[in-house]
Amino acid sequence: MGCVNGKCCLRRWYRGPHSQNPSSSRHANSSRCQIITDPTTLGSTQVPSHGLLLQYSALSHRGHYPDSPDRENQDSFIIKTELLSNPNLHLFGVFDGHGAFGTECARFVRDRLPEVLCADSVALIADPAKAFHEAFLTVNSELHDNPDIDDLMSGTTAIVVLVYGDMLYVANVGDSRAVAGVLSGDDSVKVEDLSSDQTPFREDEKERVQKCGARVLTAGQVEAAEAAAIDGAHIPETEATECASSEADEGDPPRLWVRDGMYPGTAFTRSVGDLTAEGIGVVADPEVRAIRISPSHIFFVLASDGVFEFLSSQGVVDMVSKFSDPREACTEIVSESYRLWLEHESRTDDITIILVHIQDSSESGSLESHQVIQTKIKDERFAIQKLPEASSEMDSCFPLSDSSKEHSLSCVTPSPAGTVS
Repeated sequence: MGCVNGKCCLRRWYRGPHSQNPSSSRHANSSRCQIITDPTTLGSTQVPSHGLLLQYSALSHRGHYPDSPDRENQDSFIIKTELLSNPNLHLFGVFDGHGAFGTECARFVRDRLPEVLCADSVALIADPAKAFHEAFLTVNSELHDNPDIDDLMSGTTAIVVLVYGDMLYVANVGDSRAVAGVLSGDDSVKVEDLSSDQTPFREDEKERVQKCGARVLTAGQVEAAEAAAIDGAHIPETEATECASSEADEGDPPRLWVRDGMYPGTAFTRSVGDLTAEGIGVVADPEVRAIRISPSHIFFVLASDGVFEFLSSQGVVDMVSKFSDPREACTEIVSESYRLWLEHESRTDDITIILVHIQDSSESGSLESHQVIQTKIKDERFAIQKLPEASSEMDSCFPLSDSSKEHSLSCVTPSPAGTVS
C-alpha cells in the first residue's frame, strides 16, 4: 500500500472509512507487558492533552553471521505507554548491544532505564532532559556493579524518545538514530534529524575523546602502527589520523584505541557500559534534544545502526512515507536493510526499528476541515484533492487493511528482543 511520486498518504488529520481502528484491532497491545514477535503487531496510545493518537509498530531481526549461525540478537527495544499512569507520557527506545555480553547489556539498560526514570516522578515531569542525564548515568553505574554482566569490553548504545504531551525528548548515547518525517508544502516528506550519531566522524566528539587519551584510528591504521612499532619504526599519529578518513570511505571507520594497545576499538564515542573505553572518554551521558510536535510532524523512527549503515535518514523517511500501515513499513525497511548488508558484506548486523505515526485523535473537527478524496488520473497515479466542508466521510488514500494477515518476508524472521507495555 504505497503512494506515488514520493508523496505521502499519512496525514495527521486523515482517517479513511476503511482504516483499521487500532484500539479495536486484535493486534493492539494490552496493558500487560508483552514481547513483540509478530511483524504485523500494531499498537496505539493517545495523548489526550493535545488530541494526538500514536500508532506504532516495531520489528527486530537477528543478524546473519556465517561463522556464528546461533549468535543471539544483541538489539533490544521497549515501548512503554502511560508512564507513571500518565496518559500523556510514553517511552520508546532501541538498544544496540555489542561485545561478548552485549545482549545482557542491552536488556539490562532496556529494563532499568524506565524504572530509574520513573523512580523520581517529580523530577521527570519537571525536567525530562535532566532526568534523562541522571538516569543514564545511574544505569551505567549499576551496569558496572552488576556481578552477572561483564561490561569491561561490552555495552550498548541507546536511542530513547519520551513523548510528553506535544513534546519529544530524544536521548541519544552512541550511533543508533532517531528521525522524524515532516510534511512539506509540496506534499513531500522531509527528514528532520532528532539525534546526531556520536562517532569519531564528528569533530567535536573526536576532539573530546582525544583529550581523554584516545587514539582515533581505523583498524588498518592501528595495525600498521603496531607492526611498525615491532619493526622499530614509528608512524606519527597525525599522519595516521590523516589517512583514517580515506580508509573510512572504504569501509574501515575510525575507532577508539587506548594509547598502548589494540583495544577497545569502538566505532562510537558514547555508550552505556564499556568500562575499559570509559577511560578514554566513552561516556554514558546522553545528548538530549527537545522537539515540539507540529501539525507537520507525521511520524518518527528509532532504529539501530543496522538500519542506517546503508540507508540514509531521508531514505528511511521516504520508505515509511510509502505505507499507511506502520507494520508494513517496518517490514519493508528491515528487509531492505538486510538486503543491502548482504549486497555489501557477507554478514548483516542486527536490525531493529520502531515506527510511530502521529495522528489527530479526534475524528470530528479535523475531518470536517480537511476532507480529501482520491482521484485516479490518466497515468494511473493518484492525486489528493482537498474538498470543501461537505462530505461527512472520506475515502482512504491507501487505507489500513482490516486483514490481520501476517506480512512476512523470507529473509525476515522477527526476534523476541523487545517489550511493550
